[in-house]
Amino acid sequence: MKVLLLNTSEKTGGAAIACNRLMDALNANGVKAKMLVRDKKTNNPNVVSVNACGLNKLLNKWRFFWERLVIFLHNGFSKPDLFRVSIANTGNDISSHPLVQEADVLHLHWINHGFLSLKDIEKILHLGKPVVWTMHDMWPCTGCCHHSRDCDNYQTQCHNCFFIKSGRKQKDLSYKTFQKKQSRVKHSRIHFVTCSKWLKERSMKSALFSPQNFINIPNPINTIQYIPSSKSDARKKLNLPTDNSKLILFGSAKITDERKGIQYMIETCRLLKEKYYSDNDNIVLVVFGSQSSSIADKVPFKVYPLDYLTSTDKIISLYNAVDLFVTPSLDENLPNTLMEAMACGTPCVGFNTGGIPEMIDHKTNGYVANYKDSEDLADGIHWVLEEADYSLLSQNARKKVKQNYSEAVVAEQYKTLYKQILR
Repeated sequence: MKVLLLNTSEKTGGAAIACNRLMDALNANGVKAKMLVRDKKTNNPNVVSVNACGLNKLLNKWRFFWERLVIFLHNGFSKPDLFRVSIANTGNDISSHPLVQEADVLHLHWINHGFLSLKDIEKILHLGKPVVWTMHDMWPCTGCCHHSRDCDNYQTQCHNCFFIKSGRKQKDLSYKTFQKKQSRVKHSRIHFVTCSKWLKERSMKSALFSPQNFINIPNPINTIQYIPSSKSDARKKLNLPTDNSKLILFGSAKITDERKGIQYMIETCRLLKEKYYSDNDNIVLVVFGSQSSSIADKVPFKVYPLDYLTSTDKIISLYNAVDLFVTPSLDENLPNTLMEAMACGTPCVGFNTGGIPEMIDHKTNGYVANYKDSEDLADGIHWVLEEADYSLLSQNARKKVKQNYSEAVVAEQYKTLYKQILR
């Protein structure tokens, strides 16, 4: 069985990481899998880029900027909302690519930012091959947004998108793109996979979909690579405090992204200091990601800022160095960061939203706080650090990942799906 995974990037972004891990999991469990991407970052022979020559690379840069320019012109020149939506108005026709032609199953992942257009997806469907689409956000089921937040227009027909700021239905990009998806992308011919049950429940309500075409399969992680190790050794390796300080980890690709909940993290730290640690200086906040140092003067604890880490070895060391990982994200599918932390035996605290409560079992391997409740988030952090059986939490976190997200477990679920649709 030959499976071709399609993703915009080989390594950049959560979807790329998850897709790459799935490729490794499938190859390790009897399926010949390759990735076709726009942006190739390594020398992995199983990953092939459509940028086969300099001209293709130049064209793809143009496609990326063209899509963003159209959105920018329609959203009132709003930079903060520029990447909240995608319209897939341009991309690569890969229908005649050798890897596409030889594949038994075509498996889409995150294909935005000019990699595949709606027309390109239509051509793929016309090949008559089985098509699987793993959803890493809500984009396949909405007009153009990646996360609809509190909007439910996608359940009937997208229009008046608050990310686009258009009052006229016919000129609203969300309406236009929704219409194009209905006419070009025959969703009934695609087998959709959602990484979280939360996303499955939301997506099944979309007017674009047939509910029977959904299955829930989580992302995989290499539980042999991501393992618990010496906390003191990990701290020394990253130049973090090696005394009895308790290290709280927070971060994302860009921590100032409001969707990642930085405002709640700041408020939570203030409450932690007031309620629990007013006379205690052994709490340290470790922050990773772009602009990590920007939070230093906003919280009452000592901050150790780290850049966005790309080295797997350093990422594993970071999770092992800290006592707790906090994710105050406001909408998440099935975050790789939680999975990575838990695989390393690090308990996690997060809001009750998206796939987070599917991963964190409340007071079993971490703490699930009420949504947007900074005080409950602070209580959860204190509970994990001071009141819970920390060793048991750590063991349970690791156990949850091994039982539900290990490569063999996830690969077997995908193999079953592939075999069903190839009959």
